[in-house]
Amino acid sequence: MSKGKSGYEGPLERIDDVRWRIPKSYRADMRVDGMIFADDVMIETIRQDKAPEQVANVATLPGIQKASLAMPDIHWGYGFAIGGVAATDAEEGGVISPGGVGYDINCGVRLLRTNLTWDDAKPRIRALIEDLFATVPTGVGQSGRYKFGKPQIKELMEQGVQYVVDRGMGTARDVEFAEAGGRLAGADPDRVSDRALERGYDQCGTLGSGNHFLEVQVVDRILDEVAARVMGLVEGTIAVLIHSGSRGLGYQVCDDYLAKFADCSKKYGIELPDRQLMCAPLRSPEGLAYLAAMRAAANYAWCNRQLLTHQARESFGRVFEVPWESLGLELVYDVAHNIAKFEDHEVDGRRKEVCVHRKGATRAFPPGHPEIPALYQGIGQPVIIPGSMGTASWVLAGRPGSMLHTFGTSCHGAGRLMSRTAAVKLAEGRRIDKELDAIGIIAKARGHKGLAEEQPAAYKDVDQVVEVVDRAGISQKVARLRPVGVIKG
Repeated sequence: MSKGKSGYEGPLERIDDVRWRIPKSYRADMRVDGMIFADDVMIETIRQDKAPEQVANVATLPGIQKASLAMPDIHWGYGFAIGGVAATDAEEGGVISPGGVGYDINCGVRLLRTNLTWDDAKPRIRALIEDLFATVPTGVGQSGRYKFGKPQIKELMEQGVQYVVDRGMGTARDVEFAEAGGRLAGADPDRVSDRALERGYDQCGTLGSGNHFLEVQVVDRILDEVAARVMGLVEGTIAVLIHSGSRGLGYQVCDDYLAKFADCSKKYGIELPDRQLMCAPLRSPEGLAYLAAMRAAANYAWCNRQLLTHQARESFGRVFEVPWESLGLELVYDVAHNIAKFEDHEVDGRRKEVCVHRKGATRAFPPGHPEIPALYQGIGQPVIIPGSMGTASWVLAGRPGSMLHTFGTSCHGAGRLMSRTAAVKLAEGRRIDKELDAIGIIAKARGHKGLAEEQPAAYKDVDQVVEVVDRAGISQKVARLRPVGVIKG
């Protein structure tokens, strides 16, 4: 099915002010309803894209539970819409679909807080951004200073963040405050191809390109004083947001398994409305192999963000001429948004284990959930929502409504409004870096094209996206962050 230009022409039934249903009666092959979270303004933009049709397509997957879900940052993706969520049950023939995870396995974000005030940092902000850009490798195919041979990279993919922390490039807190402790159990590096290992050899600790970034921000506004205090966020202080994933290794894992899944629908008698939804039963040899490889790539991604953190800390220490520890440069949280995980959820009044696909969607567990760190038990899991490099980012906390409505999930960002090609065309004759500088944001990138692709106009209004999930009771606003400097590929 091609994206097309006509948009979505099927039904969208209003449930309340932020939820819209695609009834399973829309198509004979749908097993459950589709559910999109959006307000009145956003739903009209969403209708202009074919992404709702992808929500309906996902509703056809064997073993899918409750509904095929989409967050307010929904837009067209490979197989699944970006912003898509689906839980499948192995006991009911449930499947795993690489398109429901994405090419960049465990692309995610982490937030660091500091004791630095904006007044302290402002005189050195340009020097800091220059140093970060010189220190952190950015751009397509860029190699980094950390090299891992085949035995080492396999160990890293099995152990996750603990592997690099044990080598002096992090702290115990960095392990504790990463989703899943920075490691998915059940990873099997032997399920990862040699080509993927080659691509990952020198890319751990590199930012990459596209929408990946390292951003220096100011805590602009506190909306939940209690939660902000627990997270260590203080109005007027500096924070750092890092957005990257599993780099070429994860991309190769996805590519490899899409090829291996090509005949699975025929083999297992699965009818698919879109070939990009190719999948395999969770308990099939193919499904188990992909899950093991996906987990290994996810662990690599957590190590990548940890090494990016280590380099950022070194940069801060150099520029401010003190040990980074004295700056309070601590991890608030690290959360994945391209992943599939087995979790316990209530479905039709019964507790069961399901495989939750989150593609461009972020976990948002509520207060008291056993999988979040002890420090956050009373407030809920931190949920980190980056905007575009010219707009705000948000920190939220998971709420009980996420377990009721979305398998413990929230949105993951602003969501694209236009393709990268369209964004580049819109930027013709302009200098996005100069425009950002004029509003007080220093932007560094390998070339003008990367900044053009990621210009603020290419994205939805992140404040509006966050308002939807807050009103839905999925996650609650804690703090707003405004950018003052960003490096990109």
